[in-house]
Amino acid sequence: MTESTTRGVEVAPENACPIAPVVDIVFSRWTTPILWTLNEYGRQRFVELERRIATITPKVLTQRLRQLERDGLVVRTYHPEVPPRVEYEISELGRSLAPLFAALSEWSVNLDRVERAREAYDAREEEKDRARRR
Repeated sequence: MTESTTRGVEVAPENACPIAPVVDIVFSRWTTPILWTLNEYGRQRFVELERRIATITPKVLTQRLRQLERDGLVVRTYHPEVPPRVEYEISELGRSLAPLFAALSEWSVNLDRVERAREAYDAREEEKDRARRR
């Protein structure tokens, strides 16, 4: 493992970017839609979450909910009744991500600029390819 220097202090490469662990926790494929849904709609049963996030499979939803519960971002409440009922809600720790999500939501107005940049890049690359083939 190589060490790098950040502000004169030796740090392991995996710790060189302080937001990397946050990105790993919060921005995995299904975490954001689950947290957003729980924050937006409040406490929900598994089936309600599954309906609102229509493209997620039950297996993946179960895995992500368990991980989010383990990370302290979601609270699972089991109600011992017949039939048993389980509800999920965003925790206080999960709610603390709201400003981050709000900032990202505000930034989303730039998505059209990203798309235009991609199109311009692709056009330039296509032109380079054509020039090389001549």
